[in-house]
Amino acid sequence: MNITKEQIDDLNAVVKVAITKDDYQDKVESILKDYRKQANIPGFRKGQVPMGLIKKQYGKAVLVDEVNKLIQENLNKYLTEEKLDVLGNPLPKQQESFDWDKDDFNFEFELGLAPSFDVALKTKKAITSYKIVADDKMVNEQIERIAKQYGKLVSKEEAGKKDEITGTFSNEEEAIENKSTLELDKLKAKKAIDSLVGKKVGDVVTLKTKGLLKEEHLLASTLGIDAEKAKDLNTEVTFTIEEINEREPAKLDQELFDKLFGKDTVSSEKELKEKIKEDSEKQFEQQADQKLLNDVTEYFIENTKFELPTNFLTKWIQSTGENPLSDEQAAEEFEKSEKGLRYQLIEGKIIKDNDIQIQFDELKEFAKGFIKSQMAQFGQLDPKEEELDNIATRVLDNQDEVKRLSEQLMSQKLLSLYKEKVNLKTKEVTYENFVKEVYG
Repeated sequence: MNITKEQIDDLNAVVKVAITKDDYQDKVESILKDYRKQANIPGFRKGQVPMGLIKKQYGKAVLVDEVNKLIQENLNKYLTEEKLDVLGNPLPKQQESFDWDKDDFNFEFELGLAPSFDVALKTKKAITSYKIVADDKMVNEQIERIAKQYGKLVSKEEAGKKDEITGTFSNEEEAIENKSTLELDKLKAKKAIDSLVGKKVGDVVTLKTKGLLKEEHLLASTLGIDAEKAKDLNTEVTFTIEEINEREPAKLDQELFDKLFGKDTVSSEKELKEKIKEDSEKQFEQQADQKLLNDVTEYFIENTKFELPTNFLTKWIQSTGENPLSDEQAAEEFEKSEKGLRYQLIEGKIIKDNDIQIQFDELKEFAKGFIKSQMAQFGQLDPKEEELDNIATRVLDNQDEVKRLSEQLMSQKLLSLYKEKVNLKTKEVTYENFVKEVYG
């Protein structure tokens, strides 16, 4: 077998594979002999079928199969040995005069080659790195929510503006019949609030669904309907009041502090505020980091210029899709995937140039940290190291989890590199202003 490469240009090449009879004959003969031993053909005893008949019936299929195996094994080996950085997979060139009845075969494969380029980590333009702070307003609102959440319900005869009213929503035409609780301070429509204030158990109130709640996405669960229906629902429902309660805030005492953060972690209202501020800003840091990662990614895609073997990749997409694609459809698919492909190449270049690697031991430690944070959400604040180690071992036995965690750890490593090397400007904002600025 002989494999040679013809360079078309910097991004395209053709690999030629020449296979002679000597390359495949022994293997084909061996397989056909095995077929002969097992063949059950009427008129012949098992193992006594003439070889000529076996070759006539199975020879071509075995030949094609073995030649294809030879190509696959040796072509992949050649690409590795020659250190060719290819995009997609080699595409076989069509040969109109190809004949499987010959002894020797010649195949040609088109290659799309990865471009050569450099990534300048020190960006010309300063990229904003947000530092999100929890201001006094946010901390106080969080304390109010906590006190309310852990408070107790006190039954009332008449509804006030901050009470919780439980009742049944009904609308026969829209098939609505659902028991739910309304918190009056979460209603958006002033008319709805006014119509409920002063009402008693047994009263029936008519409410408009459109603009009823401040958080519109909660309308579906409130009315007991699916989200798609709730999205554009503009009708009236009756609300039959069954229960009226006032939520009495919990006292900010040691019992509540211990319930929230573990015994003696917080021992005063001042420490509570500090703890809420600290925890909130840790959560905000994740969002700020993701924003920074996204912005750096976008910058590199926009400012790292290189050509791609567009024609090859379009043909490759066309040939590997589940369903046949026209030239126009394949071109559209390439256009959709081009941005992602460009960043894969850029990211790979950054990882290679900066020798960023993931060792199994650090992946296991990363998994243990992830598991520990998950356990903390369910009140297990101090798991034993042996328990964490055992869970991490089980998690890393799953290759899908290994892939997912490796990607997350690599993102962290890249983020650390960007914070060190990229030209950044820090901007301190409240969470409210961060949301406005970033998400509009």
